[in-house]
Amino acid sequence: MAECLEPLFGCLQSTGMLEAAGRKMAAFLRIKSNWGDLEKARDSLRAVETTVRAAVMAEEDKLNVCDPQVEVWLKRVDELRQDTIDEDYTSLLGFSCLCQCTVHARRRASIGKRVVEALEEVKKLTEEGRQFRTFGFKPPPRAVSRLSQTETVGLEPMLARVHDLLEKGESSIIGVWGQGGIGKTTLLHALNNDLEKKDHNYQVVIFIEVSNSETLNTVEMQQTISDRLNLPWNESETVEKRAKFLVKALARKRFLVLLDDVRKKFRLEDVGIPTPDTKSESKLILTSRYQEVCFQMGAQRSRIEMQVLDNDAAWELFLSKLSNEACAAVKSLNPNNVVREHARKIFLSCGGLPLALNVIGTAVAGLEGPKEWMSAANDINMLNNEDVDEMFYRLKYSYDRLKPTQQQCFLYCTLFPEYGSISKELLVDYWLAEGLLLNDCQKGDQIIQSLISACLLQTSSSMSSKVKMHHVIRHMGLWLVNKTDQKFLVQAGMNLDGAPSPGEWKEATRISIMSNDIKELSFSPKCRSLTTLLIQNNPNLNKLSSGFFKFMPSLKVLDLSHTAITSLPECETLIALQHLNLSHTNIRILPERLWLLKELRHLDLSVTAELEDTLNNCSKLLKLRVLNLFRSHYGISDVNDLNLDSLKALMFLGITIYAEDVLKKLNKTSPLAKSTFRLNLKYCRKMHSLKISDLNHLVHLEELYVESCYNLSTLVADAELATSGLELLTLSVLPVLENVIVAPTPHHFRHIRKLAISSCHKLKNITWVLKLEMLERLVITNCDGLLKIVEEDSGDESETMLGHPSEEQEDKWIDDGQSACNSGDNTHAEFLNLRSIVLTDVKMLRSICKPRNFPSLETIRVEDCPNLRSIPLSSTYNWGKLKQVCGSVEWWEKLEWEDREGMESRFFIPI
Repeated sequence: MAECLEPLFGCLQSTGMLEAAGRKMAAFLRIKSNWGDLEKARDSLRAVETTVRAAVMAEEDKLNVCDPQVEVWLKRVDELRQDTIDEDYTSLLGFSCLCQCTVHARRRASIGKRVVEALEEVKKLTEEGRQFRTFGFKPPPRAVSRLSQTETVGLEPMLARVHDLLEKGESSIIGVWGQGGIGKTTLLHALNNDLEKKDHNYQVVIFIEVSNSETLNTVEMQQTISDRLNLPWNESETVEKRAKFLVKALARKRFLVLLDDVRKKFRLEDVGIPTPDTKSESKLILTSRYQEVCFQMGAQRSRIEMQVLDNDAAWELFLSKLSNEACAAVKSLNPNNVVREHARKIFLSCGGLPLALNVIGTAVAGLEGPKEWMSAANDINMLNNEDVDEMFYRLKYSYDRLKPTQQQCFLYCTLFPEYGSISKELLVDYWLAEGLLLNDCQKGDQIIQSLISACLLQTSSSMSSKVKMHHVIRHMGLWLVNKTDQKFLVQAGMNLDGAPSPGEWKEATRISIMSNDIKELSFSPKCRSLTTLLIQNNPNLNKLSSGFFKFMPSLKVLDLSHTAITSLPECETLIALQHLNLSHTNIRILPERLWLLKELRHLDLSVTAELEDTLNNCSKLLKLRVLNLFRSHYGISDVNDLNLDSLKALMFLGITIYAEDVLKKLNKTSPLAKSTFRLNLKYCRKMHSLKISDLNHLVHLEELYVESCYNLSTLVADAELATSGLELLTLSVLPVLENVIVAPTPHHFRHIRKLAISSCHKLKNITWVLKLEMLERLVITNCDGLLKIVEEDSGDESETMLGHPSEEQEDKWIDDGQSACNSGDNTHAEFLNLRSIVLTDVKMLRSICKPRNFPSLETIRVEDCPNLRSIPLSSTYNWGKLKQVCGSVEWWEKLEWEDREGMESRFFIPI
């Protein structure tokens, strides 16, 4: 009998029916055991889910968006939680007998199967959740980038006219003109934000702050256009070359450019904006204080003159600035409403000008009783002489409401050019040196915020790290300076080729001649009250007289950065100096007696390509809090020269090092190591290999720049034991560098956002970039040996990931506790955040990598790479955020890839 059944048994076994039956029986019989396993697995999943949700929340706090893979995973977890299996299992427990009845046995089998399936799903989700390395990314720029916006009360008719001209206007260039403070910028902001909500035909809307008082700030305008188009930025490019490139890029799109505050005519093409025409369907709107500028820029047919607000709209805007209590007091129907009477006086003094209504309305927003309102009305309306500009005098009330320190910080902002933005960090540094903050940086940030709240400063539309000042408010600030005991000499950004005369310097307390074309300062000004002198961004300034600083005993802030000076005159008379910036200059040697500047707290010598010696001055400046020698030609080559332990107050160190033993000394556990934020390793001839873990005491290191280390062959980013903050890495002129070894995550390169490699001719591939999970920008220049970015031909994938280390190196690595990573981790994390690839003069490069997902990639730029025949994009993979592929027409035509026709029409920008 058994022999007869054996063939049947074999047949059933081959079909898998017996195995399936066995699984069902196990699920039936072991339901309680499986349920216990499910409960434990759920606990593990909950723990992983908590970690993932916290990481997602942290990304969202940074205004990033959740990674799509993580989002799908969280949705699956939520769906699993909605399963009714808990209720069904609980009800089943009431029927303990295995064969109580056929119905319950069938029910037990069904629930047992579901328990097994749920257990498998929970385990799968738990494992997937543990694999996540990236939880969010920066959202891609939209066609319209939302701008800050104040109330548009009374501007609605003007806004409707602009919309009408956009849709039906005869001209592609529209001009809006009117006096300062009348609401032109607010109008453009409102238009921009309207377009964010409405359907329109524009592929990109670009808002640009022009404010070209005397010198057009072309570079900043080009930066704005490049950012909005997601184009790579090349600092070394000339303005002219970049303009031609931007014209080509914009011409391929239907664009709307909003130019705010144009003071005089300029050629759009010189900046990078193609002149729009009716065929292209693109448009340009400009605002100006002068009607003739609108004519000159091409808005002959479509113009709008801005008018002050009528009384009803002005009153509504004024009331909108008041607190609820103040507004209720003003609106009270009491026939003897004194508050309303004084509020009307204040309101009428603004003359319907939106800027005045905003600033003064904000200043009186919290007034409470009739006495306060009467006092405010008297202050605002008391004109003491006929020469006073009425609007400035009204606006002065807002300034008067500030605390004395806030007033001084506000007036300091007038030292900067009328166009462009002001770095918050730089402002705070200056204020610290002037003694306005008493070494409290946080207080500086609070003051900036208070000035923004008072409508005296504005946030920059393009960068959160910068602020700007409305030109009317700036002129009011300069007017206020003349009403105080202070005297400012401000000629910043005026296109000067010569300095103000010595007589103009004499009584000045603060002087700003930054951003001009001054070539020499050949006199010795007598300005004993001078506390701030800002001369930066005069690129052709190469000469200061030997006695230039002789009569400046009160000077606290001196900025000579981005000039061509080769030496600094003896400055022992600068006994009060606290902030000295000589970065980006050609200075060769510091003054012999610089150490006499005992009050110096901030010394910036970064990117000083000619600096040969500091004459041991730095170690004697005992109050230094900031010392920056990053990428200076002067580097420390002898351990005895690293004598900065005397700088007990040091908080920030940028340093250039020329010898491996100096690096070892710096890395010792000490305040000096903990103060190091930027490190430049240069000419370290005895350095054959570098392990990032050997820098473990440089806990705040943010930027590492390794250059001209001619014997460096191996760089190891081994496992990270503590949190690393390294974000910027540059490898330059390393002729024998062959191996870059990156450990499994977590490793010391895990937070790198920008990687630049140049003149490393022995690198054949840099496959290890797959492990840089946070990498956003990859720049490779002049690497003659580079054949592929990612080597994928070898069968041993883990070896290629590590950059082909030798057996000896592998053994040492394993001995140190590092093990090769599995390919699953790599494929999960590769190129998730990469936004930009720039390849320049990589003549042997044949390929970047095989097609794969590039979920964040926005731009690819290729120049002088004649053998690169493909880029790794395919319709099979995700590269949905790609905006531009830039290269020569000849290179583009020789590319081999899928979807060529679609790619050509949508993405290619010839350069």
